[in-house]
Amino acid sequence: MKNPKQKKQRPEVIFQPRAYRSLQRGIDKMVNTITPTLGPFPRLVAIQRLETNQKPELLDSGGTIARRIIQIRNRDEDMGAMLVRHVLWELYEKVGDGTAMTAVMFKSIFDQGVRYVTAGGNSMRLRVYLEEAAQVVLDELLVMKHTLEGKEALGKLAYSICHDLALARMMGEIFDILGEYGRLEIRSGRSRELEREYIEGMYWDGGLVSREMLNDPENLRAWQEETAIIISDLRIEEPQECIPLLEFAIQNQLKALFFMCAEITDRALSILLANKEKVEVIVVKAPAVNIIDRMGALEDMAVLTGGVPLYTQAGERLSSLRPQNIGRARRIWANLRNLVIVGGKGDSRALRQHIVNLRAAFTQAKDANDRKKLRERIGKIMGGSATLWVGGTTPVAVEARKELAEHTAEAMRGALRDGVVAGGGIALLACRPLLQQRTRQAPDLDERAAYSILAKALGEPARVILDNAGLDSYEILAQVRQAGPGKGYDIDRGEIVDMVDAGICDSAAVVREAVFSAVHGAALALTTDVLVHRKLIHESISKTG
Repeated sequence: MKNPKQKKQRPEVIFQPRAYRSLQRGIDKMVNTITPTLGPFPRLVAIQRLETNQKPELLDSGGTIARRIIQIRNRDEDMGAMLVRHVLWELYEKVGDGTAMTAVMFKSIFDQGVRYVTAGGNSMRLRVYLEEAAQVVLDELLVMKHTLEGKEALGKLAYSICHDLALARMMGEIFDILGEYGRLEIRSGRSRELEREYIEGMYWDGGLVSREMLNDPENLRAWQEETAIIISDLRIEEPQECIPLLEFAIQNQLKALFFMCAEITDRALSILLANKEKVEVIVVKAPAVNIIDRMGALEDMAVLTGGVPLYTQAGERLSSLRPQNIGRARRIWANLRNLVIVGGKGDSRALRQHIVNLRAAFTQAKDANDRKKLRERIGKIMGGSATLWVGGTTPVAVEARKELAEHTAEAMRGALRDGVVAGGGIALLACRPLLQQRTRQAPDLDERAAYSILAKALGEPARVILDNAGLDSYEILAQVRQAGPGKGYDIDRGEIVDMVDAGICDSAAVVREAVFSAVHGAALALTTDVLVHRKLIHESISKTG
């Protein structure tokens, strides 16, 4: 191995017009890499792996492709590429789809905006009017949205997202049963096929603390019917700490009891096992690792079962047990990984209000991770759980299909929650007449330019979808315009159809977020006048042999 060579990059400040040209080249490289993936017949993008002796990844997900590109060699262009990358990955994490649609609109808005600004337009005023024009489109898309019901309609929606017929049918069935908040776990399959398993009840991580508590060894689980549960995040270390639990169970005539705690030592567990003829106590681990997630899970279980949790932070111990701490359920079972509560007997009115509160928090949450956790909490207490086993011919194929299933599921949740609009870029085309009308009515030159720029950009997704399918986009789009509202071209059937009736739909949430991200991202780039480079030292290591 040779000694590392250090390449120094001097600090530099880049002004216009070079700043626009550099950003534009970087944006073009990123967007042109992602553009082929848009539509039902996507082209693949091959990305070299870090281990050069492995075959490249073959991807058709715009979000994943953007994530894999971490740097462009030219540091001026890199700023433009990374700006697009940030916009696309943020969108992907939020709604799970729409990255290619966003990319082509972003590029169109930026390219048109650069021409306008360099011809004498005002970039800041253009940015303001572009964002106002975007709101017009977002409001119009709300008016257009429809709701979908039934596994056939949901299956068609899934196909428009993933273009995998078997996976789409499975997703249609799963979400018809689970609804938008249902818990769906996606795992690597045990065969080449897709399989699904539905689980009755509310499902949490945190299984049995010991195999000695299995009362159904054939299925590797422990269960009780018409049982009581004590919910806590206590840490039990000494055997004598368990005595109040046993006395409490006997006093309240509890022959069977599930006890949840954060941790219990083998010494403490032994006293419960030694007295199982008097009281069968099944001990399970409290779910989640961090304290915030754990508190949320305990709160959900308490509302579901009607119990009151014991919290370490409140200074409570097993000696603090009172009858109101007891939660009840028709059935509870646990294996070595999970706990499932079936038929919780908490107050139904309190449960409904708790779900309302969680949904309100979900709507207000901005962080993608917070939204995901809240959605999972809602799904768990509403009682819908399923596991999808994804099969394939090779481990690489399985991983790719799992990733496809995950982003399809995310986009379908948005569609169930917020409705759908005509797919294939047709909903965006339907917004253009309103923008064209605003263009004619606008008194200000920058305002007219903004409406005109966005109107043209909204036509790009439909054009690119047709081009990627090898069709004459200009001829077909002319036919679509003549066919009337809601009509579009079904690439599979080769004819003009009503898009929603044909099941060719996009999540309204995805389309709206795509418009918002494209406009705000491109408008930000248009108001970037100066690029500043810091002094950097890159190390490159040459290998021999």
